[in-house]
Amino acid sequence: MHDTIYLASQSPRRRQLLDQLGVRHELLLPDDGEDAEALEAVLPGELPGPYVQRVTGLKLAAARARWKRRGLPERPLLAADTTVALGRRILGKPADAAEARAMLQALSGRTHRVLTAVALWTGRRTLAALSDSRVHVAPLPAAAIERYVASGEPFGKAGAYAIQGPFAGWISHIAGSHSGIMGLPLHETAEILRQARVSF
Repeated sequence: MHDTIYLASQSPRRRQLLDQLGVRHELLLPDDGEDAEALEAVLPGELPGPYVQRVTGLKLAAARARWKRRGLPERPLLAADTTVALGRRILGKPADAAEARAMLQALSGRTHRVLTAVALWTGRRTLAALSDSRVHVAPLPAAAIERYVASGEPFGKAGAYAIQGPFAGWISHIAGSHSGIMGLPLHETAEILRQARVSF
């Protein structure tokens, strides 16, 4: 049995969600020289499901190398990645205000998917899960998009929005995992943690 895991994520939301489950965790964050964002590059023609699972695997491998390099005690190691998909199109983190605006305009009045992949290395094997949710955004007036972009919240968020912020007022319907849309699907995560004999 393990009573603590490593979390390879800079997302405060994933920390909050693990806290919600009661899972004790330590952060295993990238070193200064590591380019964590480079792992998220999309390959030509890549579909959202395979993309988010591949990126999660890369994040896990990078964290395992980091763990080994630092000579840390062995504990289960958790990595995750979330992406927003409109049809076959992957909406990553917007590079600037124009891109954030364009993403929000594309999501306005439509249903999109939010996929979060989770992977846990136990020291002997890797356990993985994928959460696939559907989110319907009400039509967004141009002024609302401008206000939201000006708030700065779209930056650093896949699809240029966060469901736990003011944008929730524009989400009319969800089918799937609310915590998965936030960045860590609690049911799937709890399942693989139980398989790995993590106590919580």
